[in-house]
Amino acid sequence: MTDQLTVSVLGTGIMGAAMARNLAHAGLAVRAWNRTRDKAEPLAADGAHIAGDPEEAVRDADVVLTMLHDGPAALDVMRRAAPGLRAGAAWVQSTTAGIDAVGELAAFAREHGLVFFDAPVLGTRQPAEAGRLLVLAAGPADARDAVTPVLDAVGSRTVWTGEDGAAGSATRLKLVANSWVLAATNAVGEVLALSEALGVDPDAFFDAIADGPLDMGYLRAKAGLIRDGALVPPQFAVTTAAKDARLIVEAGERSGVRLDLAAASAERLERAAAQGHGDEDMAAAYYASFDEKPSD
Repeated sequence: MTDQLTVSVLGTGIMGAAMARNLAHAGLAVRAWNRTRDKAEPLAADGAHIAGDPEEAVRDADVVLTMLHDGPAALDVMRRAAPGLRAGAAWVQSTTAGIDAVGELAAFAREHGLVFFDAPVLGTRQPAEAGRLLVLAAGPADARDAVTPVLDAVGSRTVWTGEDGAAGSATRLKLVANSWVLAATNAVGEVLALSEALGVDPDAFFDAIADGPLDMGYLRAKAGLIRDGALVPPQFAVTTAAKDARLIVEAGERSGVRLDLAAASAERLERAAAQGHGDEDMAAAYYASFDEKPSD
């Protein structure tokens, strides 16, 4: 380990870019790579080195952090990075990959002598940019000091769920949490769509539940994005939410649990994406209630 921790960030989309920026602001040496280089280039202004390929990004890095679309994408990128990986380096795997994929990623880590941390995060664009994510992590207790500066830079709190990252305990907790987030997000869209269909002023609904047990800050925040047409830039994109919803359904199926709401959430998000809302905030699932985007 060098005096200045070197962190490679693979994937600089909405979340990865914010995490890389906070790592650089924390004084860590950051190397960033993204499949579309233009998305990584702005990080140079924050002191990050922009790598031309994954192998260059991870060469001699103390910690590799992956924040990619899904498990297969993470595995593909790490295979491309393999020649530059240093045995003994820590791999903080923050992609929401799903239970099966976590096992495959952990196997790759073992094959290449990496210390594997299953470390998905809870939060969207705003908390990511503020370094206020909730990190859910599993990994060996005797190696946590090596990744603590990284986790502290991107999150306000780390919840340790176990010592074996391969078991996916952090990913399992992330899927449970996301099942609630996606159900709530889709419920917001349906409330507004039904209000419109029935000629009810949404404010009448919000006034009726104000300060009671049915009121919720998340409801008002997502409803505000829809009503204000503020779905771009997304806090969390429709396409990514749809992917997570499918991972939740699959996790339920493999455990013998039928998750009707998660399945319906996936269908609504996929329908919204097909309507052209894939790169908008996941609250845009609202539009899946209509055959076409309603006029303003």
